[in-house]
Amino acid sequence: MVNNMSKVVELSVFTTHQGADLVCDLLWNYTDEGVTVLDFQDVIDLEKMHKTWDYIDDEVIKSDKRVIVKVCFPLSKKKEYILSINAELQTLKANSELDVGSLETLTQEIDPDDWKRTWKERFKPIKIDKITVVPGWIKYDSDDKTVKIGTDSAFGTGEHETTSMCVELLCETVQKGDTVLDVGCGSGILGISAEKLGAGKVIMTDLDESAVDAAKKNVKINKSKNCEVYLKDLLSDNTVKGNIIVANIMAEILIAFSKDIGKNLLPDGKIILSGILNDRADKVISAYESAGFSLVKSNSKGEWTALLFSSKI
Repeated sequence: MVNNMSKVVELSVFTTHQGADLVCDLLWNYTDEGVTVLDFQDVIDLEKMHKTWDYIDDEVIKSDKRVIVKVCFPLSKKKEYILSINAELQTLKANSELDVGSLETLTQEIDPDDWKRTWKERFKPIKIDKITVVPGWIKYDSDDKTVKIGTDSAFGTGEHETTSMCVELLCETVQKGDTVLDVGCGSGILGISAEKLGAGKVIMTDLDESAVDAAKKNVKINKSKNCEVYLKDLLSDNTVKGNIIVANIMAEILIAFSKDIGKNLLPDGKIILSGILNDRADKVISAYESAGFSLVKSNSKGEWTALLFSSKI
């Protein structure tokens, strides 16, 4: 029997497919051990992709389709963290325009090794166009360009639509030797992907110290010699310029960036934007067209939109 002193607290939050990303971001402030998402929609998406697969029971489809986001933290922090997390969840529910579900929570005490094993079992290689995102702890042989992600990648593993659409647009736009700027880099998956696609220099920045730490670790795992990671607001330094700027951030922030982002873009440069809810896309497009950019492409997956702009008018 495991002594309680060696246990951790596993907290589960019941949300929706739309709210999962927001809940994940919130919970990452309470852990260094990863966040797990159990999303029924993932099963539905697989069914659509592989219509010959006969493994989804009709009763399952009719059943509860909630998403469960799980996090673990030290037993000594149980009371403090549960109070704080529940308060933040209520604030999220009150202020979000998305359907985030009930945000009810359940807790249990578990063996920390069980948590790590579950996290690793869930995270499998993810193919996105020319890039395959691979867990850093498994061997993976492929002709694809692989991006390895460690267990503490707090802000993106490639599973979310916003991240995958950015990678797809990078695959279309990155030219050999380009300088790519990743604003709000999170785990570093976009910047590292750009280097794998041939970028000569990649500068990644974030205002979240945890994200910067995770990105630096992933740069090291991938032996990415052309990637630099900084804790800073990149757009406040117009001496740093790139052929491509990629930003996977919420629409309101992207709109605020529209007036100044051109200062960091080289002539004939391109901007890739994601993290945009479908009903916000027109506002983002309007803001960037007003700032002198031309819309080249708009992609949508689920509730989300990604946009590609050119500095050419």
